Amino acid sequence: MWSHCLLLCLLGFSFAAAPSPVASAPAAEPATSEQNHKTLDAFLQEQIDALGIPGAAVAVVKDGKQVHSAAFGRADDSGRPMTVRTPVLLASTSKSLTAIAVMQQVEAGRLRLDEPVQTYLPWFTLDDSRSVSITVRHLLHQASGMASRDTAFEASLEQGPEALEESVWALADAPLARTPGETFHYANANYNILGLLVQTVSGQPFGEYLEDHVFGPLDMAHSHPTRAAARAGNAAAGYSRWFGSFWRQTDVPAPSSGMPSSTLYSSAEDLGRELIALLDGGRYGTAQVLRPGSVETMFEPRVQVEGSKEYAMGWYTRPLVESASPGSAVPEEALPRLLEHQGEWGNSHTYLGMVPSSGLGVALVINANDAAAPSRLKAIDTNVLRIIHGQEPVPAVIYEDWLQRYSWAVALALLLAELLSLWLGARYLLPQRTARFPAAYAVAALGLDAFVLWLCLDYAPARFDTHLLVVIRQFPDVGLFLVPALALAILWPIPRTFLLRVPTRKVL
Repeated sequence: MWSHCLLLCLLGFSFAAAPSPVASAPAAEPATSEQNHKTLDAFLQEQIDALGIPGAAVAVVKDGKQVHSAAFGRADDSGRPMTVRTPVLLASTSKSLTAIAVMQQVEAGRLRLDEPVQTYLPWFTLDDSRSVSITVRHLLHQASGMASRDTAFEASLEQGPEALEESVWALADAPLARTPGETFHYANANYNILGLLVQTVSGQPFGEYLEDHVFGPLDMAHSHPTRAAARAGNAAAGYSRWFGSFWRQTDVPAPSSGMPSSTLYSSAEDLGRELIALLDGGRYGTAQVLRPGSVETMFEPRVQVEGSKEYAMGWYTRPLVESASPGSAVPEEALPRLLEHQGEWGNSHTYLGMVPSSGLGVALVINANDAAAPSRLKAIDTNVLRIIHGQEPVPAVIYEDWLQRYSWAVALALLLAELLSLWLGARYLLPQRTARFPAAYAVAALGLDAFVLWLCLDYAPARFDTHLLVVIRQFPDVGLFLVPALALAILWPIPRTFLLRVPTRKVL
């Protein structure tokens, strides 16, 4: 991916079971024995060692309590150990917390799910007349019709309290890719708008609202709405995999405008408490953050994603194929239902999964991400589910295409080609030049510039449903080569064109 890593990750895996019930076997029950927890820890340590992942933490909950937790590796380059209470940038698993806040406002009567957004934000509009029909429910189910490539808040460095509202105002120039309510189309902007709705109808800044009405009641003492608060709370540093070969502590944008969708911070232990509440009808200890009916509404899928995968409110749903033995012919309708969400940022990976029928939940946080091949870390998520359900882990399958896996190499090749073009053309800048530009060079140079601009400004953003600025700032190994290549493709044609028109000196 390149940045499609922000969105491939968010789509997750789709599985299909064999249709024949012959020789089927019942799905395994969740494994909660001490031995299975040891197997889980051994697997995670093995992944840390094999992939070089800096740090990770996991929490498993069952029937209203935490039954296991463990942490591995380091939180930053100082060697500070990772713990189950170390905050990590959540990326898209932030959405489940925002969905809770929205449903609280629905319960309070301040929001209605099928009311247009403009009822609460009269100024809200997109560059499409159909935007007037976008409802609160459309946003929750990722069915507003917005596309990620038309927004670029992930590249913003803004950390101010006004950033959330400003980012929604900035959507006025964004077109719609689909008719609202028609189909699933993932876009972080959906949840950023929801966060602003909560902020507007509650009369409280979104981050403060979460602290008072979600983090506080759920005893999530190591969860934070902003980067500054998280760092003050000893958050883990993030790591990116550079050039597909080594991990490096990397500071990428985490703007406050993305709090509702992507830039909240939490720990594995705290996320386990969120799962406990959701699995118990919105109750945690003596706190009731949501009514059971609201939780049921959150869990109800309304849009098809692909295959048997659907999207509820901040949660993907699908059959829990990891609970069945590989190769068994268990029909999908016999499998437990899984609700899950992955979070992918330029330097972090998180996962939440829960099985309402068994009261089981798992939270995994990793303070790193491999943007070129995020399937490696996604395989850890599904293998954790397998181990918890008494199954053996399976090898990771790398499914990203070559452009995503070698995006840094493609950017390097473009830069080298532009530098070669510059060197060849510079020969004609010398005062004593006596030959005209070769026609072949002129055509090839023009073609190269056009190709670089097309690939970076049109093809890649459309292919990976993202914005060029997001690629440059979220994936610095790609941006390191891409920025100068683009600069040369844009600026060098001007003097080159001028030189084509200047006559050469005649040799006497």
